[in-house]
Amino acid sequence: MRHSEFWERMELHLGKAYAQVWASSQSISSLGSRTAAEALQAGEDPKHVWRAVHEVLELPARER
Repeated sequence: MRHSEFWERMELHLGKAYAQVWASSQSISSLGSRTAAEALQAGEDPKHVWRAVHEVLELPARER
């Protein structure tokens, strides 16, 4: 998964404006208590970050 696909999925589920806010403010324990934005900036694979976000948001399995 590329960063652009990660952000497309975030915007699909949270809306364009809120996706960035959420990704920068929601600490996720499975990402080492970092936000999604921090994890991506640190070089985490976007697919790994998406899976963590997917779990926190409790999205349907088909959205994985």
